[in-house]
Amino acid sequence: MKILYSIGIYIYGAFIFIASLFNEKARLLRAGQQNALKLLKERVDPNGCYVWFHAASLGEFEQGRPVIEQLKRDQPTTKILLTFFSPSGYEVRKNYTGADIVSYLPLDTPGNARSFVNMVKPSKVIFIKYEFWPNYLRALKDTNVPVFSISAIFRPEQVFFKGYGKWYLGLLRNFSHIFVQDKVSLDLLEKHQIKNASVCGDTRFDRVYDLFRQAKQLPLIEEFVKNAPEVIVAGSTWPKDEKLLVSYLKQHPDVKLVLVPHEVHASHISGISGLLDGRFVRYSEATSDNVKTTNCLVVDVIGVLSSIYRYANVAYIGGGFGVGIHNTLEAAVYGIPVVFGPNHLKFREARELIAIGGAFSVSDYVSLEAQFDRLLKDKEAGKIAGEYVKQKTGATSQICKIIAQ
Repeated sequence: MKILYSIGIYIYGAFIFIASLFNEKARLLRAGQQNALKLLKERVDPNGCYVWFHAASLGEFEQGRPVIEQLKRDQPTTKILLTFFSPSGYEVRKNYTGADIVSYLPLDTPGNARSFVNMVKPSKVIFIKYEFWPNYLRALKDTNVPVFSISAIFRPEQVFFKGYGKWYLGLLRNFSHIFVQDKVSLDLLEKHQIKNASVCGDTRFDRVYDLFRQAKQLPLIEEFVKNAPEVIVAGSTWPKDEKLLVSYLKQHPDVKLVLVPHEVHASHISGISGLLDGRFVRYSEATSDNVKTTNCLVVDVIGVLSSIYRYANVAYIGGGFGVGIHNTLEAAVYGIPVVFGPNHLKFREARELIAIGGAFSVSDYVSLEAQFDRLLKDKEAGKIAGEYVKQKTGATSQICKIIAQ
């Protein structure tokens, strides 16, 4: 199986090369992986004693970020190496100041793994959520480096627990400790004789609670919502979401809508403009005067959504009419009810929020209108959502206490 896996990795590398001829993301990935060892050779301090964090992409980085920053606070001299597999993580966070070095992870071939580990000489390694790279795990085991998995989730349908996946299951024993999000994951591991695990929760709750405490004041948003009886903030929206939201706004002109699209390129904003008949203000062009002339503010910049939710009476999370909803917790932490489309079942926090009455799923305009009309008058649902997030914080401190030993 080890040989077959490594052959598969080489084949995968060939596919990346072919895709890079036509696809920008694949081109970034190939170039990043090829240059990673060269970059590290130039930047790694031979006496650095790095703690290495690896995230597949941006979402996993956000889960690991509270642990990185807690370690830095507790041990300011600790050096952090942060690696990404995906360009969507690396290209956004390549200048992240919480890490001493940010890099792509070279492809998981035996030679790359040995070269990487021998060059970096990490003192500890933290893989985030779904990251299980066999050749890296082997190289780390051979050099007696402690390896941890944080915010991990396991399900019966994963390859570890199939008859043909015993070799992959055995890799989990290479971890010094696996911090899982829930008891279901722990029970599944224990059933298969994986004992080096414990339940500590999801570090995303700590991250969104940190964002909540650090929320920025946004004067233009404050001016826009001033004296508004009801405010909806719609985050990470896609065209199907926007069509429903604009329909609601046209039927309820007294409501104010802050619309934060997932993509802010010109063609998407143009599509939104068509829905609104041009009657909106772009955040990048907003002034304290023109925001008073509209009931829709379209946020065409990135990096402010988590702070904007503070101004909402109800939050709408986009993506539920497509591949899946975006981050519900960034809104729920403010103690506001959360609404989203039908494709939410693979997101545990969405299911749990629905179960306790802090979030609500809609399938069409009729159900969306009914939920908005009710929730804009109901203050209790939001309190439930906020309390849910607060009660689930604390995973970061548990993890740091163990990995710092």
